[in-house]
Amino acid sequence: MGSQQAEKFKEYHLEVPEDENSGTRLDKYLAAAIDDTSRTKIQKAIEKELITVNGESRKSSYNIEVGDVIDVNLPIPKPPEAKAEDIPLDIVYEDEDLLVINKSVDMVVHPAPGNWSGTLVNALMWHTDKLSDPDSDMIRPGIVHRLDKDTSGLLVVAKNDATHRTLSSYFQTKDIERTYWAIVWGTPDEKEGTITGNIGRSPNNRKKMAVLPDGNGKSATTHYKVLEYFDHLTLLELTLETGRTHQIRVHLADNNLWVFGDPKYGGDSVRYGTNTGSRRQMFNNLFKLLQRQCLHAKTLGFEHPTTGKMMEFDSALPDDFKQVLQMLRQNCQPEHIY
Repeated sequence: MGSQQAEKFKEYHLEVPEDENSGTRLDKYLAAAIDDTSRTKIQKAIEKELITVNGESRKSSYNIEVGDVIDVNLPIPKPPEAKAEDIPLDIVYEDEDLLVINKSVDMVVHPAPGNWSGTLVNALMWHTDKLSDPDSDMIRPGIVHRLDKDTSGLLVVAKNDATHRTLSSYFQTKDIERTYWAIVWGTPDEKEGTITGNIGRSPNNRKKMAVLPDGNGKSATTHYKVLEYFDHLTLLELTLETGRTHQIRVHLADNNLWVFGDPKYGGDSVRYGTNTGSRRQMFNNLFKLLQRQCLHAKTLGFEHPTTGKMMEFDSALPDDFKQVLQMLRQNCQPEHIY
């Protein structure tokens, strides 16, 4: 009984949307709708009556219907303790309290299901035995904020709990300066502007985020400035007031400004202009080169938690981003100034 009481669960509340096909098996639907799970895990949870449909237990073979309300309680397995791994790091700055890392493309920030090794945390633990661990879970030591796996750029890491708490408070009070560069499809209406809109899980695809109606999700604000125009594409500088999951990508896509190369939110196909001949071939080549969203966390600024000195950092664009930019400058100059 004691071990059952100690077991933790992650709760999900889903309503089958109108565009979902009625007749899909319950286990198949949930395995697709919930991140980091499997059909086998869903089936075991159904057998233990941890999943209900409209308040009643159902079998895995139950065929869902539009409007069904599904409540899920999935056991959270105790994660393995992260281990140090000899992985190269691009360290921009380091002192007794913190590090600033230029995270490479394809690097996951901390261990999680499917990525228990090869992460930034594993690399940091090899580099130093001084990392904050305010939650005492030894899965995310030092990690104050995150970048998506395929977003490159600057990230600050705390070496002790006091520094961690101060840096975390900066993100809450917006006392940290962050700018990103992105190449996007389309052209904003203005050279500078602000995008707002609550962000939360997409009701149609639980593996994606979406801009939701007021009263749903969490508020988010993104500022943008045009740096350079191309033929049906734009280089933007973006500043965040909030740090919601996939915020930049979701806000831009909701305004028909898909981040170039983004496979999750629709930027990995030609969105504007002709899609034939040499132009089509050029973009296909660039998509193969990137295989990710063209998004980079370029600058980072904050007051040092101990010294009070203002710290400002800038990072070079990664090679794939630079190659896309060079190709656009050579072949996609705009015919007019917007």
